[in-house]
Amino acid sequence: MFGIGGGELVFIMFIVLMLFGADKVPEMARTMGKAMAQLKNATNDIKSEIQKGAEANGLDAASFTNMTGNITSEIEKAKEDLLGDSVIQATKVKEDIEDITGPVKRNM
Repeated sequence: MFGIGGGELVFIMFIVLMLFGADKVPEMARTMGKAMAQLKNATNDIKSEIQKGAEANGLDAASFTNMTGNITSEIEKAKEDLLGDSVIQATKVKEDIEDITGPVKRNM
């Protein structure tokens, strides 16, 4: 949870207990729990409104999947074209250099 280990959580709880006292901690925990529940409900409401709006405009999960699949295939095709051209050009340059200079051999 948020990258906090067990020992760190116990230390934080100890500090909170020391600052606010044993009688205030349960009340604070209840208040935080209610706030988290309200936040969760609000985000779920927003999410459902966005989904309803998208469906009303003709956008659903299947169309998004189809759209992303098309985009991905176009990107892969472009990568293959670029990579293929680069390999061909690199091979041609290597052959040109070898034709000009010949193989380099060490003299020992």
